[in-house]
Amino acid sequence: MNVDELLKYEPSKSFEDSRKTRYHENDDFEPKKRIKTGNLDHLTEKERLEVLKMLENEPEVEPFTETSLRKLMTQFDKKFAKNQEMRIKYPENPEKFMESEIELNQVIQEMHTVSTRPDFYPILLDSSFLQSLLSLISHENIDISAAAVSLLQELTDLESSMEYLEEIKVLIDYLFEQQVFSLLISNLDRFDESNKDESEAVHNTMAIFENMIEAKPSLSVESSKQGLLPWLLKRIKVKGPFDSNKLYAAELLSILVQNHDENRKSVGELDGIDILLLQIAYYKKHNPASAEEYEYMENLFDCLCSCLMLPANRLKFLHAEGLQLMRLILREQKNARHSALKVLSYAMNNLEGKENCQAFVEMLGLGILFPLFMKPADSRKKKNKENHNYDEYVVSIISSLLKNCSDDNKNRVIGKFVESDHEKIDRLIELYFKYKEQVEKVRFSDEEDMEDREDELYLKKLENGLFALQAIVYIIVDIYINGQESIKNRINKLLNLRNESKESVVKILKEYQENLGDDETKSSSEIQQENDRINNLIQNFK
Repeated sequence: MNVDELLKYEPSKSFEDSRKTRYHENDDFEPKKRIKTGNLDHLTEKERLEVLKMLENEPEVEPFTETSLRKLMTQFDKKFAKNQEMRIKYPENPEKFMESEIELNQVIQEMHTVSTRPDFYPILLDSSFLQSLLSLISHENIDISAAAVSLLQELTDLESSMEYLEEIKVLIDYLFEQQVFSLLISNLDRFDESNKDESEAVHNTMAIFENMIEAKPSLSVESSKQGLLPWLLKRIKVKGPFDSNKLYAAELLSILVQNHDENRKSVGELDGIDILLLQIAYYKKHNPASAEEYEYMENLFDCLCSCLMLPANRLKFLHAEGLQLMRLILREQKNARHSALKVLSYAMNNLEGKENCQAFVEMLGLGILFPLFMKPADSRKKKNKENHNYDEYVVSIISSLLKNCSDDNKNRVIGKFVESDHEKIDRLIELYFKYKEQVEKVRFSDEEDMEDREDELYLKKLENGLFALQAIVYIIVDIYINGQESIKNRINKLLNLRNESKESVVKILKEYQENLGDDETKSSSEIQQENDRINNLIQNFK
């Protein structure tokens, strides 16, 4: 790269920036325009030449070698020992030990170079350096503590050196053995987040947590046992304006509960369902003020959905009036509406959702749900998500209500399809053909070895609307069998108009039945019960 290219070079988007935008985009938010600073076109020719001359006169940077590292480690050991000595000798006289702390801070900054050479990490592990660095996290001088945290964050950063992933994992194993989660968590309360530097130290601490869990997913549960999960819940409920650290805390919490029942259980035991609902309640009447806050809101909803996969948390959700909150959010024309539908679909599905289904009907939730069923998804919103998600959540909720409600409440659900001259049946059949056509388009370009790729094809169909189609078919068959004669007549009429046979509808239901055993969210007894229910529906759909 020549000098001109160097001056015009712009670094790629940072990890932090990409992390903030990898969720859902929203049309309400305009991304900030990036200001290009690397181009010299705005300078005069004289100024341009001066800059080029300065760059040419810059001394060449020496390569960082093993010898360089050992020399730097020796300096660190000396500065570390000197600072300890001065602290012990003059504990009440900061003027005496302040110079040693400035020198110690400088050498910590110089040690950042090591993060560019993870292949040298074995040298660090064979020395006392890491032990000394960990001890500095609890140093009396908060600036030294923040510097140690910053260095540790860079040393564990996977993004910078994926080539040396194994070396970084060995380092992370060592840090975990040293109880680094407990050490960092106990240190967090020392930082005053109203101070910019200390707020950054909190952010760097959370980045260490993310780096370690990303490298070793098994640490998700172990980190929670060392106190990470309680701290994250405490951090998201801190009152005050939204900030990047609150966003990061919500994202980390979402990672912890995504695939681990043990962490979901801990959230419930720590009153985490109440905490999440309290934070979400703000968005009942307010839209997020920025793209980052929108991501924060989505993380809260994602955390709640993950926690609701644990049956015990569904009752906590019900008792904490979570259903009422979601119902109120659905009434408002705010950004949280779509996410509230998602939460309801998680709260009501499978047998564990029975109590929530009953309560939803009894609190007059049908009056909110069915207008949303009749209203097509707004295609302008959430461009990076398939529009079928909106329909998927609504039909999933309705199918759960039909499965889980008692006779009286189930009849109230079915009765909705008779209202207004059966317009909801018209909408239901419209959705059936929409998603059937969408799913039928899913195929592999290479038709060879299709038998070996049936599971892969099924998953691809699920991603492209099959889940919604299966829920729609379940609703059609259930209300056809258990509803009034007028419902049966309307369904027959609409299917005949499109030359659609009942066998085609049943075929979709049978495909769902054949794959029930693959559903890890259902117990064996629940799968058997669902099988019996579907067999009964198929036999009576005539």
